[in-house]
Amino acid sequence: MNAPDADGLLAEQLLRLTRRLHRSQKRQLESAEVSITPAQSRLLRTVAHYEAPPRMADLAARLEVVPRAVTSLVDGLEASGRVRRVPDPANRRVVRIELTEEGRATLRQLRSARRAAAEEILAPLTAEQRELLGGLLGALVDGVPERPC
Repeated sequence: MNAPDADGLLAEQLLRLTRRLHRSQKRQLESAEVSITPAQSRLLRTVAHYEAPPRMADLAARLEVVPRAVTSLVDGLEASGRVRRVPDPANRRVVRIELTEEGRATLRQLRSARRAAAEEILAPLTAEQRELLGGLLGALVDGVPERPC
């Protein structure tokens, strides 16, 4: 049986590792001169997961935030040319959010920064250790239902 302190230590190590990964990714993005907030990055990735441009309400529900928060994020991404608002072809009162070519380029830069950050963090591990870690993390992610904040 694990001692409570061992679980607490493991949780602290996971938090520290996550922070290192975020710092490394931020450095990668800064060196590529990509100016984007973590929240904007998350919204951009979310828009990209839809087959057709999503509605603002769809994004708010997926991100588990209030619609006003999505509006602010879209405003910033639209100002930087990464997304654009487009009318819904079936209902012109509905606004959808569409990626622009600049948005797709930013997503490629984000993926590249994430890969580089992961490589930096995982460098001390062998391929076998990485595979084992991936399986363990997958079990945690798949085994624990997400809860809204």
